[in-house]
Amino acid sequence: MSATSTEPDVGGRAASADKGLKSDALGLISSIVIGTASVAPAYSLAATLGFVVAAVGLQSPIIMLLAFVPMLLVAFGYQGLNEYDPDCGTTFTWGARVFGPKSGWLGGWAIIAADVIVMANLAQIAGGYGFQLVGANGVANSAGWTEVAGIVWIVLMTAICYVGIEVSAWLQKVLLTVEVIMLAVLSVTALVKVYGSNPPPGSIHVAASWFNPLDIASFSTLTQGLLLAVFIYWGWDTAVSINEETKDKAKTPGRAAVLSTVLLLVIYGVVTISSQAFAGVGAKGLGLANPANSGDVLSGLGGAVFGSVGLGWFLSKLLVLMVLTSASASTQTTIMPTARTALSMASHQAIPRGFARVHPRFRTPSWSTVAMGLASIAFYAALIKISGNVLKDTIGSLGLAIAFYYGLTGIECFWHYLPQVRAAGRTGARGRQRMLWLYCIMPLIGGLILWTFFGYACHIYWSPSYGATHWDMPFAPHWSIGGVFLTGIGALVLGIPLMYIYRLVRPAYFRGETLPKETAVDGTAVVPDTAA
Repeated sequence: MSATSTEPDVGGRAASADKGLKSDALGLISSIVIGTASVAPAYSLAATLGFVVAAVGLQSPIIMLLAFVPMLLVAFGYQGLNEYDPDCGTTFTWGARVFGPKSGWLGGWAIIAADVIVMANLAQIAGGYGFQLVGANGVANSAGWTEVAGIVWIVLMTAICYVGIEVSAWLQKVLLTVEVIMLAVLSVTALVKVYGSNPPPGSIHVAASWFNPLDIASFSTLTQGLLLAVFIYWGWDTAVSINEETKDKAKTPGRAAVLSTVLLLVIYGVVTISSQAFAGVGAKGLGLANPANSGDVLSGLGGAVFGSVGLGWFLSKLLVLMVLTSASASTQTTIMPTARTALSMASHQAIPRGFARVHPRFRTPSWSTVAMGLASIAFYAALIKISGNVLKDTIGSLGLAIAFYYGLTGIECFWHYLPQVRAAGRTGARGRQRMLWLYCIMPLIGGLILWTFFGYACHIYWSPSYGATHWDMPFAPHWSIGGVFLTGIGALVLGIPLMYIYRLVRPAYFRGETLPKETAVDGTAVVPDTAA
C-alpha cells in the first residue's frame, strides 16, 4: 500500500502465515456478539458491582463511564494493530514485531495467565447458579458440589470450543440475546418501582451528583473503583483474537472490538443506575454495599425487583439462568482467545509446537483448546483446596494482568504507527490526522492510564490488609504480602523464568528468526541472517 493511501497502515500489512483455522466463518455481527459475550455482562455485574459500590458509593455510575474511556482508547489500538497484522496471537505477535521477542512472549503469557485465573471464578459462579436454578440452595453452598459442577461446565465449554467456531458463535448469539433482554427487563422494572407510588424501602431517585467524580473521597478510592470496573469491561479483545476466522480479517475484528466496548458501556450504565436507585448503597439489607450481597448482587436484587410469586418468580429464576448462561458463555469465550494465543505462540516456536495443531475437520486449535481446559480445571481445583478466600482475591488480582497487557497493546500501537505518521507528514499523505489520533495519541493515552492503574494498584494490593488473604514470608516472619498482589504479580512474574527456560530449549523465536521485529519506517520486518 502506497504512502498516499487513505488507509492508516501506510507501510502495508505484515504477512501472517496460514495456521489452518477456518477462514471467513464469522461476520461483523457474530464478532460483536463474541466480543460482548466474552465480557459476560451479567456475571461481571453480579460479581463486581457490589464491590464498586462499597468502594465509591453513589459515584458508581461515573466510575463505569471513566473505566470505559481507557478501554475504548485501547480498543482503537487493537483496531490499528489488527489492520497491520491480523494474527490471532494479538498482543504476543504485535509485541514481538514492535518491541522484540521478549515483550511479545510476556504479552502472550499475560493473556494466558489472566484467562486461566478468571476461569476459576467463572466455574465457581456457573456451578453455584446451576444449583440455585433448580432450587438446590443447600447444595449450592457446598464447596465440594459447586467445584464438581464448575469443572463440568469447563469440560462442556471446552468441548463446544473444540467442535468449531461457528457452533460457538451460534450459541453465543442465543445466550447473549437472553442476557441483554433480562438485564433490560430488570432495569426497567426497577426504575418503574422506584418512581412509582409505593417505592421500595431504601430506594433513591437518580441524581446528577452520581456523575460527579469530584465527590469521590480520595484518589486511592477512585483507583480502587476503576480497577474493579476495568475488570468488568475486560474480554472484548476476543473479537480480535478470532481475526483469522473472520470475513475481512483486517477490518471486521477491530470494528467489532470498538463497538463491543460501546455496547458494554450502555449495558453497564443502565443496570448500575437502576440497581443503585432501587437498592441504594447501604451496607445492610438489600443495599448494594452489604458485604453479604457484594459477591452476587443480582441474585438478591432479582427477587426483590420481580417478587417471589407468579410471573415474578419466573422472572427471578430466569435472571438466575441468565447469570448462569453469562458465566458459561464467558467460560467458552475465555477458552477461545487463550487457545488461539497459544496456537500463534506455538506457530512461531515460542512454546512447544504441539500447541499449534489444528483439528483437520473442525479447524480449531486442538491441543491448545484442550490444554486451556485442563489448566483451568487444575488451577480451579488447586484454589479450592487452598482456600475459598484465595478464589475471592483472584478477582482483584485479574486487574493487574488486564491493565498490563491492555496497556502494553496500546503503547505497541503508538510505537508502530508513529514513524508512519511522520512519514505521512513528509509526503503529504491523506489520512494522516486519522492515523495520528486513532492509532497514536488515543491508544497511547489509554495504555498509559492502564499502566498508571497497574502501578498504583501494586502499591494498594501489597498491603496484607487488602483482600481476603495475606501471605507471611518464611524468611521474614513479620513481613506479610497481600494475597491479591501475590496472586496477580506472581502469575505475571512466573512467565519470566518460563520464558528464559524455553529460550534455552528453542532459541529460534528469541533470535527473531520465526517472528522478526519490524525495522523499517513502513512497519516491514527484516529477517536476521541466521548464519552470522
